[in-house]
Amino acid sequence: MHGLLKKFIKYGVTRWRVGSVLLVALWSVVISACATAPPKNVADICAIFDEKRGWYKAAKKSEKRWGTPIHVQMSIIRQESSFKFDARPPRTKLFGFIPWTRPSDAYGYAQALDSTWEWYKDDTGRRFADRDDFDDAIDFVGWYTNMSNASVGISKWDPYNQYLAYHEGQEGWRHGTYRKKGWLKETARHVDYRAREWGAQLQRCEDDLDDGWWIF
Repeated sequence: MHGLLKKFIKYGVTRWRVGSVLLVALWSVVISACATAPPKNVADICAIFDEKRGWYKAAKKSEKRWGTPIHVQMSIIRQESSFKFDARPPRTKLFGFIPWTRPSDAYGYAQALDSTWEWYKDDTGRRFADRDDFDDAIDFVGWYTNMSNASVGISKWDPYNQYLAYHEGQEGWRHGTYRKKGWLKETARHVDYRAREWGAQLQRCEDDLDDGWWIF
């Protein structure tokens, strides 16, 4: 009888431990999903930062480090990934219907290419930066727009041309590779309009966002 009781207790404890591990794992998945899900309202930058307070802190740090306004950086990321941490270019179609290869290795919030991301990590010393981490992604956008300003003279307050250089590369922008791409110029106009709209919105809520210990 004593042996049966010991086995029963051991079995119960084992089941409790397994259940606890599974519960912790499930909770981690839920928390991770909530942390990386796109904002509910992507039309209003104040609503975005109210929901994602950590994003504002990261955007502010990038602005201070690189000088590119928050609304310009955010508009570029919005266009590139719709704030999806694991965004990739859609696959091409073989014979018009079979999913095939992707047109590039762009990945993450900022849709940075493998080669450009390595350049960023080497140049900044951020060796452990990840493209699916928002803090790293927005710092990358700040760095890239700063490079466009330094190398080809695009103002950090010019969302239209900053986006064209972001898409075509600084040398591509210098040589005007975007001029025959009507769709790209239209996209850049959307980025420009959104950035200016978000800049106006941010003026109304930035003081409230700055109010708090977490911003430092």
